[in-house]
Amino acid sequence: MTNSTSTPPSSPRAESAAPGRAGRREWTALGVLMLPLLLVSMDVSVLYFATPAISADLHPSGTQQLWIFDIYGFVLAGLLMTMGSLGDRIGRRKLLLMGAAAFGSASLLAAYANSAETLIAARAILGIGGATLMPSTMALLRTMFTDPGQRAKAIGLWSGVMTGGIALGSVMSGVLVEHFWWGSVFLVNLPAMLLLLLLGPVLLPESKNPEPGRFDWLSVPLSMAAVLPVIYGLKEIPSEGWHPLYIVSIAVGLLFAALFVQRQRTSASPLIPPALLKGRGFTPALVLNLVAALAMLGSAIFTTQYMQSVLGKGPLAAALWSLLPSVFIGFAGPVTTLLVQRGVHRGYVVAGGFAAMAAGFSMLAVLGTDSLWLVLGGAGVLACGMVAISSQLVDLAMSSAPVEQAGAASSLLETSTEFGGALGMAMLGSIGTAIYRHEMPAGAPAAARETLGDALVTAARLPGTSGASLLATAREAFTTGMNGAAIAGAILLALAAVGAALSLRKIEAADEK
Repeated sequence: MTNSTSTPPSSPRAESAAPGRAGRREWTALGVLMLPLLLVSMDVSVLYFATPAISADLHPSGTQQLWIFDIYGFVLAGLLMTMGSLGDRIGRRKLLLMGAAAFGSASLLAAYANSAETLIAARAILGIGGATLMPSTMALLRTMFTDPGQRAKAIGLWSGVMTGGIALGSVMSGVLVEHFWWGSVFLVNLPAMLLLLLLGPVLLPESKNPEPGRFDWLSVPLSMAAVLPVIYGLKEIPSEGWHPLYIVSIAVGLLFAALFVQRQRTSASPLIPPALLKGRGFTPALVLNLVAALAMLGSAIFTTQYMQSVLGKGPLAAALWSLLPSVFIGFAGPVTTLLVQRGVHRGYVVAGGFAAMAAGFSMLAVLGTDSLWLVLGGAGVLACGMVAISSQLVDLAMSSAPVEQAGAASSLLETSTEFGGALGMAMLGSIGTAIYRHEMPAGAPAAARETLGDALVTAARLPGTSGASLLATAREAFTTGMNGAAIAGAILLALAAVGAALSLRKIEAADEK
């Protein structure tokens, strides 16, 4: 970390203002770190509008098309804990640069893929690179910004970029595909990764655990076997229902999770040190982060469908409209940091974030079938609440974790986000689907009673007013289901607000003694 009292004036590190405080070098390095973070978050949604062009060019089967979409997220989620621990051992900067090289190479391979198999392989390598980039950026923030106030500001920016990147990815995808070819959605990664590879060694400090112990290779497959089946089952349930296969998948994942936890307790050098979870505030931060991700990703499956299938917006138009709520995200992080620095207790700030998200869900709970501005307002309030929560919980978790375990700590936070998102899609998605099917009349075609998407296809085939009538009924039923899921989400978030206020305030009170 920068120490201006011991660094000669000619050194770049002399730009730091005071011992223990970050200077121009560290803030410039933060800007460099934002590049991979933005791209990794964008890659979650970057294929939304490229799919038709990919299908026309590569002719993937239905199964291959699903893998093109899902393999990135599955590999990323499965390797987060492994990569976080690996960064603590070999060095976070080294792992970050290795990940940047892999991400850039895979982007080039994906852009010029000449078969579905090649594109799937490239997306898998992108997931590996993403799994190295995400925990490394957070861990490096922990080592570069030791001053609590500066670290809070840096993490606030980190949270805003992370949240905004997902929305930006779909829009950029639509614009690029409209003016270029589908491979261009991957080529945009190359300049940023090249810049990171050039500036990273100069600006980013190296940091690692000085006594990491031996790497526990057995924990790697155990962690993947614990994460992947659970996330797979949870993601499939909203669209396919509570099929025995998905329930078994979740059960298998939970069994391996128990084996993974037992391994961490007995291993001499565990992948995730159990003592990490005993740090003051770390476990509450993990749980609350999971709930926030549950609400945010759970709401997204409704708002995107509502914009396109209920309001009838085209994909690109819907994505452009969806950018509007993102404007407020840029203000949420700095305002949250300012409140904490002005003396507002962190517990109350996080509780306020959950209350804001609950308010956003309450807006979605009263939507009609023609409520463009209300859905945009609800999404904006939800996003602002999420940034406020994320910035404070990340700061709390990383501050309570030892510096030498920053990589493992950040990987656990990211994994809780992945679990929360999958759980949100399963829980809220199932509520919305159940209400939709209940609201659809018994006389409607069987396919139309399954999902709104099926109803749109069925309605297009019906003659005269029959199709229009079915379409109106299906849109009303979907909106009612969305209202019901939003009510459930609002209740959950209200309870989370109370839990955050009590648990985090108790932690802060203990710290003040």
